[in-house]
Amino acid sequence: MEPAPIKFGTDGWRAIIGADYTVANVRLLTQAVAQYWQKVHPAEAERGFVVAYDTRFNAEMFATAAVEVLAGNGIPVALTAVPTPTPVFAHAIVNRQAGGGITLTASHNPFDYQGYKVRSGYGGATPPEELAEIEQLLGTLQPRDVRSLPVAQAEQQGLCVRFDPALSYLRHIGRLLDLEGLRAWEGTLVVDVMYGAGRDWFSNILQGGSLRVYDLHNERNPMFPDLHNPEPIPANLQDLCGLVPRMGAQLGLATDGDADRLGACDEKGGFLNQLTVMSLLALYLLEVRNQRGPIVKTFTSSTMLTRLGERFNVPVHETPVGFKYVAPKMLETDALLGGEESGGYAFRGHVPERDGILAGLFLLDYVVQSGRTPSELVEHLFSLVGPHYYDRLDLDFPQEERANITARIQAHEPTKLANSEVVESRAQDGFYYALHDGAWVCVRFSGTEPIMRIYAEADSEARVQALIQAARALAGV
Repeated sequence: MEPAPIKFGTDGWRAIIGADYTVANVRLLTQAVAQYWQKVHPAEAERGFVVAYDTRFNAEMFATAAVEVLAGNGIPVALTAVPTPTPVFAHAIVNRQAGGGITLTASHNPFDYQGYKVRSGYGGATPPEELAEIEQLLGTLQPRDVRSLPVAQAEQQGLCVRFDPALSYLRHIGRLLDLEGLRAWEGTLVVDVMYGAGRDWFSNILQGGSLRVYDLHNERNPMFPDLHNPEPIPANLQDLCGLVPRMGAQLGLATDGDADRLGACDEKGGFLNQLTVMSLLALYLLEVRNQRGPIVKTFTSSTMLTRLGERFNVPVHETPVGFKYVAPKMLETDALLGGEESGGYAFRGHVPERDGILAGLFLLDYVVQSGRTPSELVEHLFSLVGPHYYDRLDLDFPQEERANITARIQAHEPTKLANSEVVESRAQDGFYYALHDGAWVCVRFSGTEPIMRIYAEADSEARVQALIQAARALAGV
């Protein structure tokens, strides 16, 4: 069987370790990145790259391979000394005034995957048109074209340094919110880091006061035991949601494999879905912190954000799924908040990159500043925008069936779904149907793994499930 081509999905290239994800392929892709940067961004290439990695199997080895190729092309490299959350890596790019960065991470994918994310000098996702040019260049390269310098020689020649990015990141977020106030709060926080790169971050940030922080799944284990994958969704957060009420905690937080996504549960152990969390974060910034600015959301994010935009007189911009679309729009509009359905949120004054650590601290600060429990904050949100419920169904399917599924959906132009009138339909990056009362449903293929996803938002949980099943029938899966 021919190896799968290296393609950038929604956020980077991901593949199964030992099959398509090999040291040779990491080297080849890094050669393409190095050549592209030296041709298109020569000044940035001279400033060098930051390279980081997550807690997955042999992540350090793959990071070393990337370092050696960058150094072999004469590009200076700063390599993180320990597994590093993606948002901390992104901040390090900006803090060190580097010209770009590569992090070796498969984020939320199952244990047998590894991945490769490219970031630009502003710390955010490299624009999709540039990634397409890197892919095109990659197609012209052969293994013999790879230029490599052993890391020990790179260090001797000053082309590679190892560093700890933690201190500068901690100083930065300390300017974005009152950490001393959080530490002094009389409460309990439970954090599930899902065996990922977010381990110890919340406890280290919040230690030294009255706040009690309890860590869950805080050791490094590349097998992610008892988890299907390190994604902070209900199926993977049963331990967290059960532990929060047993401990009398006020809030539960979870970060995914590279800590760029956030999951949360309320004081009762009820999961706070990603659309609700992003809407709460927007309300916190607008109402509690009295900040103003545009909101950037992907088309599978909540219509609650549109309602909040209308209420607080701020524009709301919509993009396709992926931070490679969200980040450039945030920079273009000086957005207050950007985010997507997957649980990734970015903030003005920070890097235009998803940050599960900062998002979790902001959500905790909302609880502290408001004096309300998370469930009371959701009630407050609904009092402003109306009740909104959401769910997502992930379905495995044979890849050879993708074209047939797409054809079945394209062959139908439904006027109704689950007895609700369809008022708008779109077929960009998925099949999206807006209903007459503001509800919506979307069918979309994942850009990072072989999964078809069905998303829905409506004014009741029953309608959400009805819409998901109607869309599933439409796809014939």
